[in-house]
Amino acid sequence: MMRRRNWRVVMAGVLLIVIAVVFYNIMQNMAPRSLDPLEMMNIVGSVSGAAIGISVVMILIGLVGKRA
Repeated sequence: MMRRRNWRVVMAGVLLIVIAVVFYNIMQNMAPRSLDPLEMMNIVGSVSGAAIGISVVMILIGLVGKRA
């Protein structure tokens, strides 16, 4: 019994990683203008990390696939 990989879920996971990294870098450039840059980067890092964690799970689920 073969499993079919779900490439749409894999590509969505990769795209989410790219968006999270871009978001982190954009917010890192804005941090010096913030009233509390340390707290801002703590929040941005948590959000980016959660998005990357979800996308890694999406990639793994897509690569495992479903039964054909």
